[in-house]
Amino acid sequence: MKNIWNIRWIIMILVVSALPISHVQASEFNFAVTTIPSENQLDTRNTYFDLLLKPNQEDNLKVSLRNDTNQDVTVDVSVNSATTNSNLVVEYGKNNIEKDASLSIPIETLVDYPEEVLLKAHSEQIVEFKVKMTEEAFKGVLAGGITFKEREEETAVNDDAKGLSIKNEYSYVVALLMRQNKEEVMPNLNLISVVPDQINARNVITANIQNDQKAYINRVYVETKITKAGSDQVLYQETKERGQIAPNTTFKFPTPLNGEKLAGGKYHITIDVYGNEASDGKFSRKSEDQVITYQNHWQLSGDFEIASEVAKELNSKDVSIKKDYTWLFVLIGALLLLLVLLLILWLVRRKKKNEQEAG
Repeated sequence: MKNIWNIRWIIMILVVSALPISHVQASEFNFAVTTIPSENQLDTRNTYFDLLLKPNQEDNLKVSLRNDTNQDVTVDVSVNSATTNSNLVVEYGKNNIEKDASLSIPIETLVDYPEEVLLKAHSEQIVEFKVKMTEEAFKGVLAGGITFKEREEETAVNDDAKGLSIKNEYSYVVALLMRQNKEEVMPNLNLISVVPDQINARNVITANIQNDQKAYINRVYVETKITKAGSDQVLYQETKERGQIAPNTTFKFPTPLNGEKLAGGKYHITIDVYGNEASDGKFSRKSEDQVITYQNHWQLSGDFEIASEVAKELNSKDVSIKKDYTWLFVLIGALLLLLVLLLILWLVRRKKKNEQEAG
C-alpha cells in the first residue's frame, strides 16, 4: 500500500449563527451524541455548550452517547481550541493549524474529561466534562470544541493496480464556548506576514492574518490585490465571502496565481476585510447590483519580497504552469540547420573531388 488518503468528515452540532448545520446519515456513525443543557447555559435551546461562568466557577457538562449496534464501540474524546482554516471556516476539532500567540487561555486547559469511552452494544452512557473557569478575568469568549471519534481498525479499499488505499473517518464535534460576562469585545485584525506557497501543487501568495481578540467575526468578506512594488497594476487578486473567523486565531488566506509563473521581486498587497454583516452597519461595499453593510472594516497592506530561487523552485513544482518547450524547438532547429550545412559541405567537397578526378 503506497498511499493512504484520509477523507475526514467533521460534523458540527451548531457552532454560531454564521455557520450552517451539517447533517450526516445515521449509517455513517455507530453511535449517537446528544448534549444535555447546563444550568449555566446562556440559551438552553442550543445543542452546543455556551457557558456563562464566574472566575473559578465549576460546571459539570454532560453528553449522552448511545450505541444501537450489535457490537461494542470505543469512542476517542478530545477537546481543542477553535481555529480558522484557509477557507474562512472555523474548525472545532483536532487539526494541524498552529495555535495563535494571542491565545492566552486555551479552552482545553479548563476541561477535565475521559479520553476514551467504551460503549457496550445496545447501551447508552453519560460522559461528564468537568469545567473550571480560569481565575483570570476577561471579556469576550473562549471558543473550542469537543470531538467524539470512533476508534476503528484500519479498513481500507485497496486498488492493487495503483497501490491506493482509502479510509473514511467520521467525527462528531460539539462546540464549547465559555465566557465570564455578556460584554462584547471588538475584534481586531493584523497582517502578520505574506509569503509564497503552494496549495494542491499550485502556486499561491499567502497572507497570514490574525484576529487577536476574544471575539468571532461573522459573515466575513475578504478581497486581496497584489501589485509590483511602486505599481498600480493588479497582478493577482482573490475574494472570499460569507466566511467566519474564530477568536484568537491566525489564518492563511491564499491568492492563487492561476497557472502564471511566480517571479522574484518586490511586491505590495492590499487586503480589504469586511466583517459582521448587518443592516445598520456603517461600512459598505458594492456587490453586483446591491450594497452590503457591515459593522467592521479593515484595510491591511504591506510590502513583501519573493526570492528568485524560491520562485524558481515553486514554479518547478506547480502542475498548472504550462511547460515552455521553446528551447527544445530552438535546439532541434539548430541541429537540423547544422545537419543541412554539413550535408551541403559534404556535397561541395564531393563535387570538387569528382572534378579533380575527372580532370
